[in-house]
Amino acid sequence: MVGRTERGFVGEGVAFYLQRVGVWSTVKEVVVPRSGNADIGVQRMEENKALLKALGEEGRVVALDEAGKSLDSRAFAAQLGRWRDQGTREVTFVIGGAYGLTDELRARADLVLSLSPMTFPHQLVRLLFAEQLYRAHAILKGSGYHH
Repeated sequence: MVGRTERGFVGEGVAFYLQRVGVWSTVKEVVVPRSGNADIGVQRMEENKALLKALGEEGRVVALDEAGKSLDSRAFAAQLGRWRDQGTREVTFVIGGAYGLTDELRARADLVLSLSPMTFPHQLVRLLFAEQLYRAHAILKGSGYHH
């Protein structure tokens, strides 16, 4: 993800859900710096270059993008379960900066995913996604969390 790790309720919420996911899977947060360039296009390009560099060569990539595919929680869990069953050991989730992702990064993704057609603050997306990642794991494990 791009930017700094948020403090306050967003940071606490992300930590809460990722700790819960960590019971079932290894979770590692990687933060690349926000570009200080005033030009939006250059800023997006610099941030996406850093994100691409941070991606490993193995595993699947899910890019969160407003123009992505909409999945409900069960369908998202099912996709993660299919990849797991195919032997995928690592899935990297990419959250871009305030100005989104480049075509190059979206093309690198195995899935471009939209959380909602609504627009959310960049930091809040982290919290919403962390909860959905936990929910997907809970669905796959048969937990009563999702009902």
